[in-house]
Amino acid sequence: MIEIQGLVRRYGEVEAVSVLTLAIPGGQVFGLLGPNGAGKSTTLRILATLIRPTSGTVRVGGFDVATQPDEVRRIIGYVPEGADLYDSLTGMEFLELVADLHRLPPEVADARRRPLLESFALLDDAARPIGEYSKGMKQKLLITAALQHDPTVLLLDEPLDGLDVAAQEVLKGIIRRQAAAGRVVVYSSHILEVVERLCDRVAIIHRGRLVAAGSPAGLLAGHAGRSLSELFLELTAAGPGVPA
Repeated sequence: MIEIQGLVRRYGEVEAVSVLTLAIPGGQVFGLLGPNGAGKSTTLRILATLIRPTSGTVRVGGFDVATQPDEVRRIIGYVPEGADLYDSLTGMEFLELVADLHRLPPEVADARRRPLLESFALLDDAARPIGEYSKGMKQKLLITAALQHDPTVLLLDEPLDGLDVAAQEVLKGIIRRQAAAGRVVVYSSHILEVVERLCDRVAIIHRGRLVAAGSPAGLLAGHAGRSLSELFLELTAAGPGVPA
């Protein structure tokens, strides 16, 4: 469902992503790991069609992110890290705006988002201005907005940031159901204990380059008694990465 071949992204003289090749089939939760500045967020932004590759090809659901961005946007849901929202809008107005951009009939959008808002205990706050929301409430709103058009590919960049324990469990359940339905979830996080339990496969990148890929159990094979966190530290110990 996602094919990345020889992906390079430069910012001036800095190569944020360097000849990255990955294939992610449907039905998987795929962890994208790396230290700060490794190129994770750059890769997710390319998958979300927010920035273009410098070279290489990236296809999502069979569509090229550079030449068919509108088709890609129709099938993805994206939760960026630290997104800015329209503080003057209410939560419901923001969700309706996103639904309109996806050309969803109002009754379809409402039927999809209402259970999500209820699960996140956000339905009663949907009429309040976003400027009054806490960090966690904004994160719940972003997740709901990313899911209400029923995407086949879900891109999550530090999605647990700001969420309370109950909301974290709701999101983990959503992620598992997405994968069980044959869809793809790309999950980027620094909370490696969650990644180890949640993800079917992971890729570790450092300085824009792929340094390891496979199932968590497969990567740890031969490293008895070690955790994914310890392996991650060993593989990324060569020094700081490049800006993401």
